[in-house]
Amino acid sequence: MIRYLKHNEIDFEKWDSCMDDAINGIFYGYSWYLDMCARTWDALVEDDYRAVMPLPVKAKGGIRYLFQPFFVQQLGVFSRHGLSAEVTRRFLDAIPKSIRYLDYNLNTYNVLPADHPLVAGRQVTYELDLIAPYEQLRANYSGNTMRNLKKAEKNGLFLTPHGRPEDIIHAFRQNRGARGVPFRDEDYRVLKHLIYAGMHKRMVSLKCAYTADNNFCAGIVFYKSHKKAVWLFSGATPEARQNGAMAMLVDDFIREHAGKEMVLDFEGSSDPNLARFYRGFGSEECVFLRIRKNRLPVLLKPMINMYLYLRKATKRTMP
Repeated sequence: MIRYLKHNEIDFEKWDSCMDDAINGIFYGYSWYLDMCARTWDALVEDDYRAVMPLPVKAKGGIRYLFQPFFVQQLGVFSRHGLSAEVTRRFLDAIPKSIRYLDYNLNTYNVLPADHPLVAGRQVTYELDLIAPYEQLRANYSGNTMRNLKKAEKNGLFLTPHGRPEDIIHAFRQNRGARGVPFRDEDYRVLKHLIYAGMHKRMVSLKCAYTADNNFCAGIVFYKSHKKAVWLFSGATPEARQNGAMAMLVDDFIREHAGKEMVLDFEGSSDPNLARFYRGFGSEECVFLRIRKNRLPVLLKPMINMYLYLRKATKRTMP
């Protein structure tokens, strides 16, 4: 039986145990991660936490809506046992009618028929299986990726795993963040806390690139769990566009983890330039579903349309 639980009714120890054991578990679904990103989230729970589905819920003007928090690419149903279209459908049917608007991403394991009324689109991420030796993985790099790596070597860049999260965030704010990304100061504070929490839990691998003059030029935050490393966030200076720093950072991560049972998830983007960059390392498309349902009065639709526009603008420029 699937039960709807308000936040204060959730047994967080059992919740996180389910996430530990889930066949599709990922760090996005841990209670502590959701607490930082969503703050107000309820849940659907099957039996004694056999399967769970987080429901980040906000209220505006007395209207409750389900949303996808920043820094959380995928949610949906997480299960200790098998997942099927029927399981996904049962959870979606259990979302309370009191939640008047839904705009939410399922995860790559959650399947539905193409004609399901809640399916609003197919989102794409890019994944690279790192089980092969480094030389074999590198052989699948594109010509453009190889040229960028040569640029990095020519410019004398050097890398370190001991950079500061603040430098990465600052570089993003000064460049991409200054071009219309709707992050507030509070969102950047949340991001910093997420990174430091992950470092404390030994789930974050942080890499930064510096010029030959010891100036920061780029950095990437990788979040690891369940044999997957997710490119959560990155920041780069204008100089990094010319010196191949980002390609060097990714290549170094691949070299370090090659031959391991791990998948690198680039976290996708609707920006074709970013998608081309990700594919340049031999990654492949992986699809997850976006669901949407509007139970709102007609007069409130402009507000929702503006919300969707801002979310879309953010996704084009992330990570």
